[in-house]
Amino acid sequence: MLASITPLGERARHAKWPATAAVYVLGTVAGGAALAALAGLAGSVVLGSAALRLRVALVGVALAVGLAVELARGSVPGPRRQVNEQWLGRYRSWVYGLGFGVQLGAGVTTVVVTSAVYVVPVAAFASASWGTGAAIGAVAGALRGATVLASGWITTPERLMRFHDRVRAWQRPVRAIVLLTQLAFAALAILLVLT
Repeated sequence: MLASITPLGERARHAKWPATAAVYVLGTVAGGAALAALAGLAGSVVLGSAALRLRVALVGVALAVGLAVELARGSVPGPRRQVNEQWLGRYRSWVYGLGFGVQLGAGVTTVVVTSAVYVVPVAAFASASWGTGAAIGAVAGALRGATVLASGWITTPERLMRFHDRVRAWQRPVRAIVLLTQLAFAALAILLVLT
């Protein structure tokens, strides 16, 4: 999907990349915030005024279990669908930009490449607040949405090919960084609960 919303692709569809990218990022923020707000609301009903330790433990367990499953399987279970690329030829750029953004911002509605994606709604749930949950989801959505900015220089087919080569080259190092970061946060959560 990231390679679909580029200056090259938008020019071919007679659209403006900055406008499509902006609507896409807004969609990722909205999609992340909406799902996490619901999780936070559910958490307020289920957890109520549960102790902070319990909530931190919940997030720590989610981080650790996700990490263990991902390392054991070598992949993350979840949906195998991506956004519908037929929208690119059917709808106006603001429609597919917003639609793709909402789906990808929610995180769990399309292909999930890291178990950390599942921790976002768990953290929102553990916050026991729809407002805090929405903020957690909005930040996660914004981070996912910001990836489209990496394609802002793709104005030729050659640049698109170089972009794909770079993404492939960075795939393993980035995965290692994400897994190590997840491990560090899981350890921190466990330390906070035990102290």
